Amino acid sequence: MTSLTKPGTASVTSSVTRDRIAQLMTRLTGDEKHTAAATSTLDVLHVLYGRILDLSPQRLDDPHRDRFYLSKGHGPMAYYATLAAHGYVPVDWLDGFGAFDSPLGQHPDHLLIPGVEISSGSLGHGLPLAVGAAHALAARGSPARVIVLAGDAEVDEGSAIEAVEYAGAVGLEGLTLVVIDNDSSSYGVHGRIERRLAANGWDARRVDGRDHDELADALARRVHGVPTAVVAQVEAKNRAAA
Repeated sequence: MTSLTKPGTASVTSSVTRDRIAQLMTRLTGDEKHTAAATSTLDVLHVLYGRILDLSPQRLDDPHRDRFYLSKGHGPMAYYATLAAHGYVPVDWLDGFGAFDSPLGQHPDHLLIPGVEISSGSLGHGLPLAVGAAHALAARGSPARVIVLAGDAEVDEGSAIEAVEYAGAVGLEGLTLVVIDNDSSSYGVHGRIERRLAANGWDARRVDGRDHDELADALARRVHGVPTAVVAQVEAKNRAAA
C-alpha cells in the first residue's frame, strides 16, 4: 500500500485555539444531557477544522469540498462551538442552544445550521451515509475526503459494522472514520476497534485523542486503495473534562 500522507489542507484560519472553542462552549447553557460526549470530541474537532479539512464557510456549495459528518450527534456542544469559532454560524446563536426557536437543537440539523452536512443523533447512521458520499465522490473523480466522527459504542451498531465491511471491501480511500474511544461500549476490549477495522481492510491506528500533533498526523494520512480509521483514546466518559 502506498501512503498518501500530506500536511493538513484546512481552508480556515489557524488563529482559532482550543481555549477559544472551550470558552465558546460555556455559552451553551441549554438542558444538555451529554456533556461528556461533547467534551470527548473537542480536541478532534479543533484539529479537524484547524488543520485538516479542506473547507470554509465560503465553500459550502463547492462540490470538491471535504465533507465532515458528525455521527456522534448527541452532545453537540463542542461541534457548535467549533462552527461558531470558524465563522460558519454567528456566535450569538450559542446563547439560545436548546431553545424552542433556536437552530441549535440537541441534535444537529443540516437544514437549519450552515456547515452541518447531515442531521444526526440516532447512532449508527453517520458511517453508512459517509460510505455513500465517499463512493459518489470517487465515482466523480473528486479528490474530496469524507471524514466521519463516531463513538466507540456506536461502532458496535449493526449498520456501522456492515458499512465497515463494505468500505474495506471496495477500498474507499477517500473515507476516514474517527472513533472517539471514551470507554462507552458495553463490551469494550482495549484495541479491539482498530483490530476489527484492520481485519476488514482498513488502515487503522490508535492515537492519544488529546494530543493535537498526533491527531493531525493520523488524520492527514491516506493510504492508496483502502479507507482510513483513527481511534482517538480519551478519558473514560465518567471522568471526561474539557
